[in-house]
Formats: sequence, structure tokens, C-alpha cells
Amino acid sequence: MMMLAARANAMNTCERVLRYLADRAADVVCLESPDLTTNNPATTPEDNSLPGLPIGAFTPRTDRATISLGTPIDREVPGIQVQGRFADDPTGEARFLLRFPNHWNGKLVVAGASGTRSEFNGDFAWSDFVVQKGYAYASQNKGVLNLFISNPDDPLACRLNPVPPLTWVHFYDNDPEKPFTQWQQYIVRAARLARGAVHAHYRRVPHRTYAVGTSNGGYQVRRAIEEAPDLFDGGVDWEGTFVDPDGPNILIDLPPALRNMPDYIASGHNPDSPAAQNIRAAGYPPDIIAAPLTLWERYYLSFWEVTMCQWQKRLDPTYDTYGSGPDNYDYFERREETDVAQQLAAFENTGRVRRPLITVAGTMDGLLPINRHARAYAAKVASHHHRHSDYRLYEVQNGNHIESYTTLYPQLELIQPHAQEAFDRLVAHVEHHELLPPSQCIPRGCSIVDNPAAQHCEELLAP
Repeated sequence: MMMLAARANAMNTCERVLRYLADRAADVVCLESPDLTTNNPATTPEDNSLPGLPIGAFTPRTDRATISLGTPIDREVPGIQVQGRFADDPTGEARFLLRFPNHWNGKLVVAGASGTRSEFNGDFAWSDFVVQKGYAYASQNKGVLNLFISNPDDPLACRLNPVPPLTWVHFYDNDPEKPFTQWQQYIVRAARLARGAVHAHYRRVPHRTYAVGTSNGGYQVRRAIEEAPDLFDGGVDWEGTFVDPDGPNILIDLPPALRNMPDYIASGHNPDSPAAQNIRAAGYPPDIIAAPLTLWERYYLSFWEVTMCQWQKRLDPTYDTYGSGPDNYDYFERREETDVAQQLAAFENTGRVRRPLITVAGTMDGLLPINRHARAYAAKVASHHHRHSDYRLYEVQNGNHIESYTTLYPQLELIQPHAQEAFDRLVAHVEHHELLPPSQCIPRGCSIVDNPAAQHCEELLAP
């Protein structure tokens, strides 16, 4: 454990932070907390606990478990917790979270949020990890609430699953007021807000600020490092979403998986069937056969169609989602007829990394396949040939997008320990000039090493 560097005067009051936030935030709640870790039940609010919102709009405890099985906690971390919303968001949806430990190490971590999750999404994976080390912690919700139950007559409704019984939901980020371009803006805004609140509370600004995030939150990290090097000293992107109007992108990759899945199931999960070959050709890793559901079936039932619908509704809303079919969507045809490519270009990854950045990704990611996302982003970074930027891709052999799936398929590996080690390596590099280990394949049961055997994992699924 590093030495903790500072303790604020009058630490146990919220007064200075509330004064700073007075004209910047609304509905602010500041609590003196005996423990900022999730061992304290009050740290993460109950699902659906914000008054006046429909069920599903605000789900903190569900959100924290979507990317993590938990981080070991060996100490209490007293401090203050602040939550509220950005005052200038006319929809009232843009929310933030601050955690300031009494014993502060002088640094700040700003977290992205995966999917359409809340500002509490990183509580298990990132907050518990960093507040125990003395970091101030901030998070945000990309400016949007999650979802509410809807019906098929709603033109923006998506099915949560492709087979009966059907549940229809409306994602807030499909509303016209919530373009995906806000994702980058809100991690930057959260960093600025948090740095000001840190100064108000501790009487000095953080001397280092780091970005962390998973999935869409990993995308936020990339964009923060690309666009706001004045705010961030480095970042760790855990399986970030890759966005490129020329491809790869979600609108290209998901339709062939959806289109071929029924035939693959009908084949008895034959890995040599044309359907299976087509799914793998679209970039997806091999299936893992298990009862009652294979790995592909879990992604098919829980993620593939609803993700495709959500992105298509946002970026190409004139497409007849369930009339023409999400499986029949042809991005290259649609970009000749609509402005979908321009919509993607408005929030694309540039690859112009201007601070140290580490991507950690699993070879068995069934939602954001490594060849179409992590490796594609690494290639885009390399295309700029930045001599003064530090970028690394650490590939986790058999790592997968959903950490809980490791309890169902013993072939899969957790990514979280490697993402957290990558964070510590990043800090050592930024603050102590230690060399970042080269990009590498992390074999099963191993860790990041200084002299790796291979830059990329040879097989997506290893024994």
C-alpha cells in the first residue's frame, strides 16, 4: 500500500463541497460515511430508489454487478460521498458521484459507465479498488438514465430478448435529446467537476487524474485520453467499444451473428455448420458448449439483439427494426441511403492517444469481439505513429465480456485482476517513470510480465 499523503482540514463536513457545487449541480446529497467501500450497504443505493422515476431507470446495485464479481476489501475507508445531477442538463438525467476518503493520496480517478448503466456501475470493479488506496473517486452516467418498460407500439422500443416471452424497453439514450456524442463530454465534465470539488474539500487540486472504465465506459476512457490530455494523466480501458464509420462497428458485426444463430441452434450446435462458420467469420470467438445454454446462446438471448436495436434506433432511426429485422440490417447499404455513417463519425475513436493508455481485453469477448474492437483500436492508434504516446494492449487469454460467465464456463478467465494490475502499472509509469510492459498475450493463470512470450494470443480459445 502506498503512503497516504494528505488529510483535509474539517474533513468530516460537506460544507465546502456543497458550496462549490451550489451553482453547478442539483439534487445534491452529501453524506459523511464511515466506509466508502461496498461493505457499507449505504455506499450503493437500492435499485429504483430515486423518486419519480419508472422502474428500470436507476439501478445502482444491478449496475455494479454487471461488470464485476467484486474486489477484495480489507479496510474501512471513512470519508464523504456526494451524489447529484448536473444542473444544466435540461432532461435532468445527467448524474455524477464523488467519493473523497479522509486519508487522501492526492490523486483522482474518474470512471466511465458501461452499457446504459448508472454512475454506480464501477462500485465493485473500480471504486472499491481505488478508494482503499486513498484515491478520490468520481463517476458519471454518460448523461442518461437506463431504461423503462415499454411496448411494441413505442417507435423507440427494443426487445430485451429475441424469443418469447418478450419484454419491451425504451432506452433513454435513444431519445433525441441524448446523442451518443454526450458520452465523451460527460467523462470530461465529471473530471472537471470532481477536480473542483476536490480542491474545495482538500484545499488543493489533485496532482494526478486517471480515467478508468469498461465496455462503453472503456470507450469513454479512450475519448478522454484522445480529447482531454489537459485533464487526464492516463487511462485504463477495459474492453472498450470501438466506433468507426468505416468499420468495424456494432452495426456491421451484430447482424450476421443474429442472422445465423437460429440455423446454428437447429444444427445441434455443430461447430462445422455453415451458420457457425458465418458467425466466426463475422469476428466472434468460438462457442463453448454447455447445458442448459452455450456461450453464444447466452449472448444471443441477452445482448446481441438488444444492443443492435439500441444502436440502430439511435443512429439510423428510419430503419424498420422489427419489420425488416435487426438480423437483416446492412450497414453498407444503409450508409448510402441515410446519414448513419455521419452519425457514427460524430463520436468515432480517433486513435490519437495523447496520454498513456492501456487497453485490457479478453480473447473470448462475445459482445465486442477482440478482432473487431480491441485489436482494431490498437491498429488505429498504431496508424498515427505517435512517438510520444504510450499505448498498450494486454490480451487476456479466454477473457470474456461478462465476468459472471466465468462461474458458468470454467474455460473462461476473469479480466478484472489484469485491469486492476494494469492500473497500478500505469500509475508506476506516469509517476515513477517505470517502463510499461509491452503489449502482450496474458496466458491463462498468468499476469502481465515485462518480457512477454507473444504480443497477441494465437488462439481465441485456449485449453
